[in-house]
Amino acid sequence: MRRVEHVMGFPVSVRIDDEGFPEAAVDGLFVWLHEVDARFSPFRPDSEVSRLDRGEVSEPSPALREVLDLCEEYRVATGGAFDVRLPGRGLDPCAVVKGWSVQKGAELLAAAGARRFCLNAGGDVVAAGGPWRVGVRHPEHTDRLCTVLDLTDRAVATSARYERGDHIIDGRTGRPATGLLSLTVVAPTLTEADTVATAAFAMGAEGVAWAAARENCEVFAVDAGRRVLRSPGFPGERTATQPTG
Repeated sequence: MRRVEHVMGFPVSVRIDDEGFPEAAVDGLFVWLHEVDARFSPFRPDSEVSRLDRGEVSEPSPALREVLDLCEEYRVATGGAFDVRLPGRGLDPCAVVKGWSVQKGAELLAAAGARRFCLNAGGDVVAAGGPWRVGVRHPEHTDRLCTVLDLTDRAVATSARYERGDHIIDGRTGRPATGLLSLTVVAPTLTEADTVATAAFAMGAEGVAWAAARENCEVFAVDAGRRVLRSPGFPGERTATQPTG
């Protein structure tokens, strides 16, 4: 079974290889993701996040509290480089919401009986069963790959400048983080992979070692000097188009 829908500003695709898997469970996955978008998007004035930011909500829902607690955990862990409450900007927990919500979606599929599936949210992937081969895009060439991974029951996420420019802000300086071109993290869940990737990218070059030191995380990065940095256990094959360093 395969399906693709546009949610939260990017395509989300799912492939499930289990025979006879109920389509209703896939419907439930996308209902959940659309609900998250409606509730937690800072770009929707009627969302819970926007209303909380305006002081119209006194107590966040349990789900939003879970997200905000994760945001605070990573703010502290990065010394303020990762911060969803930047001066002059509204509350924006998107860096946590994406991976968190897609991981929850993957857990919905697993609870419904899916054993071998791949859930891809704008290039960030949850791979169950496997192995699944996942390519990591070259940070400067849209038609090339830096590395190819074989993933089984793992998740991978990349933070980079190639899609949205210098959009990740170092909360310590208030300026765009420019020390890296891209940073990819493999972790047990997409909640962790996506948040660690964004948090490490916000830290700049020092974020590579910080991410690699986190338990069960493996890292592949290309810095601003086009050098490749990778942790020893990163499960990727070198490609002919990978930057050198």
